[in-house]
Amino acid sequence: MISFLLQRICHLFVSLFGITLLTFAIIHLAPGDPTDIQTTLNPRVSAQAKENLKRLYGLDRPLHIQYLNWLRRFLTLDLGASFVDGERVSEKIIRRLPITIIINLLSLLLIIVVAFPIGILSAARQYSWFDRATTLFVYIGFALPHFWLALLLILFFGVTLGWLPLSGYQSLMVSHMTLPERVVDWMQHLVLPVFTSSLVGLAGYSRYLRSEMLEVIRQDYIRTARAKGLTERKIIYKHALQNALIPIVTLMGLELPGLIGGSVIIETIFAIPGMGQLSFQSVLARDYPVIMGLTMLGAVLTLIGNFLADLSYTWINPKVRLS
Repeated sequence: MISFLLQRICHLFVSLFGITLLTFAIIHLAPGDPTDIQTTLNPRVSAQAKENLKRLYGLDRPLHIQYLNWLRRFLTLDLGASFVDGERVSEKIIRRLPITIIINLLSLLLIIVVAFPIGILSAARQYSWFDRATTLFVYIGFALPHFWLALLLILFFGVTLGWLPLSGYQSLMVSHMTLPERVVDWMQHLVLPVFTSSLVGLAGYSRYLRSEMLEVIRQDYIRTARAKGLTERKIIYKHALQNALIPIVTLMGLELPGLIGGSVIIETIFAIPGMGQLSFQSVLARDYPVIMGLTMLGAVLTLIGNFLADLSYTWINPKVRLS
């Protein structure tokens, strides 16, 4: 077990180094640079001023020198300063990270609570009215684009009915509210973003689990369990579900980077100042330090998610633990 952990940790660091190299090269090879945003639209800025900005940002140096300087700072957990406002990248991320994590964790919790029972019951009652109804729901969930669904929900619940706020994660008068009022206000603001963010994932996980459950239920050891007289509930939840969860664990591990990437559309539409909105704004402004910081955070979360998924295999599947 110890050798397995050491091997996985070594692979993690090697993969992270490769990600930093590729990401840095792709970002800098894209057309344009940060100085174009600040100088091109201003006729009073001279060519010399543009060169001074490049020298200030270190963009006048060769690409490999820029990468080595960035890598040296990254190894000391220094992500640099933003080209837009000079604020430390780590401070920007720390300020916006909590709201993104909360939205995505609530979405993931909703997916687990709703999708798992739907997937299990659909497999246990294949071709029943429940299975057909959930299949229709899944197809609708897959077909609806996030941005279109978000706009429909805002129009219906926010504009037509006036039940829920249209944007943001708290009201402007939140400082004058009591603690219970703040909690209610916060929950009202998060209803639409959480539901919109979880709908596609809910449809996907329920369908994946149904497919895996159907495959496991057809195995010989399930027939043997039924022949021994075990109850259907025990067969489904103890024998079949444990083996069907193995590929689901892999998908769950990949949800960690979704804390950033999956929030871009949701946070932009609902005007939530989180990591997704920061990513979108940084790409438009070609803010290299912020883009690299967010990319590295997503890469680290992806690698950690895969690592945790590998460890979970040993708990779910005894055959993996034995090997």
